[in-house]
Amino acid sequence: MGKTDYLTAPSIGFCAAQNTYYYGYKLHALCGLTGVIHSYDLSKAAVDDRYWVQDLKYEYQQCTIIGDKGYLSASVQLDLFETSEIRLEVPYRLNQKDWKPTFAPFAKARKRVETLFSQMVDQFMLCRNYAKQQVGLFARIISKISALTILQYINFINNKPLGQIKHALL
Repeated sequence: MGKTDYLTAPSIGFCAAQNTYYYGYKLHALCGLTGVIHSYDLSKAAVDDRYWVQDLKYEYQQCTIIGDKGYLSASVQLDLFETSEIRLEVPYRLNQKDWKPTFAPFAKARKRVETLFSQMVDQFMLCRNYAKQQVGLFARIISKISALTILQYINFINNKPLGQIKHALL
């Protein structure tokens, strides 16, 4: 993909949920309970998810963040709470000793975020792009996130559910 340096070049990552390897980048996004993206970042595919979450303590304080299983780490959760009073809620893995079911409102919020990402992949073709350089790839991803946010806003001003972006312009 054009001329890139090692620090920002795409890499090979592994998705444990789908048990597959992939090449490229990861999109990290922080969404509100309504499904609106508040902040996002791109990292190489090989970068651990928990590395990105460390940046949140400089931007947010005194809140609860619901993450997926990739952010599961007692030391990261403790660090976020001690430095910025951020509660990082992550669902337990089935093979954990202290396994307990996910709190129902958190599970509902996680489902909303998963639906949002599915919409971005399916309707905005987030995974498919023909960028020749890294800057072009990043610009395309930013434009797709912006388009999603505009459709959510159109739904908001028309008193429609924010998540039904496919029918926002009807």
